[in-house]
Amino acid sequence: MIISRTPYRISLFGGGSDYPHWNKISGKKGAVLGFAINRYSYISLRYSPIFFKYKYRISYSKTELVNKLSQIKHPAVRHIVKEMKIKEGLEIQHHGDLPARTGVGSSSSFSVGLINCLHVLKNKKISKKKLANEAIHIEQNVIKENVGSQDQIWASYGGFNRIDFYKKNKFKVKNLIINQNKIEKLLNNFILVYTGISRYSNEVAKNIIQNLDSNIENISLMIDMVNEAEKILINKNKNIDEIGELLDHYWKIKKQLSKTITLDKIEDIYNQAKKAGAIGGKLLGAGSGGFILLYVDQKNKSKVCDKLNKLIMMNIKVDLKGSVILDNVS
Repeated sequence: MIISRTPYRISLFGGGSDYPHWNKISGKKGAVLGFAINRYSYISLRYSPIFFKYKYRISYSKTELVNKLSQIKHPAVRHIVKEMKIKEGLEIQHHGDLPARTGVGSSSSFSVGLINCLHVLKNKKISKKKLANEAIHIEQNVIKENVGSQDQIWASYGGFNRIDFYKKNKFKVKNLIINQNKIEKLLNNFILVYTGISRYSNEVAKNIIQNLDSNIENISLMIDMVNEAEKILINKNKNIDEIGELLDHYWKIKKQLSKTITLDKIEDIYNQAKKAGAIGGKLLGAGSGGFILLYVDQKNKSKVCDKLNKLIMMNIKVDLKGSVILDNVS
């Protein structure tokens, strides 16, 4: 039995510039800034025992018992197993700390974790970079989903990073060295709020990609915020509360990328939080649901939590390891 643990992520700035289409239409590199979090996707995997009538047992929100690879309905499982040329039967089970389709990169965490497990099953070592590249290839070129490239990288690498994107899906990961007191204050001031809305990001992302041509100026501004946020984080003389203000500005620009990004309920939650004392925040992922990240100074945190007390809220920390194998028992 092989068990992988793969983190979800929070993207703070630069989203939209990690789509390959951005490099093609703008001629500019993309850049994002954010971090992997201590909430995880777990996958356990083994060869199927020969005694059972099925060849594949896939358990996630549903359970599939099938005999042919082509019969597997879960697209990531079907395509990853085929791409990696696994001929034997498999039992695959998934558990997640957070709901799917909520803007934290859960689908890419699943893909990265499964690919990691299958390489171990084949007794092959895989680097963080190769793991991310294989997941990007599967999702973008094989499954042909409307996804960028940041989620797979954070799932593979972990850490608090700046990621730069170049043509032909090349990327560079820069781990940010942030003062310990500063990073602790940043994380203590973050609140992750679940809107209660799950959505399929594929259609939202498709709309954003289609609008990239008319949003070159906005995406360029969002990349500039990556540079500004990096300065705030690594410069000891910069006030960390400026991240909250920058997030508020970023959210206003992000909403201009597509009409599908926000909803009345999301705007209501965000506005209530701002009135109660939140400095800023943004909806995570492509849009239309999932989690809102709020930046709230400690003196106002209880007020914001009281105002949003009907919603699920949580604190977060940074995952530094990325996708790891927790167990490998023959």
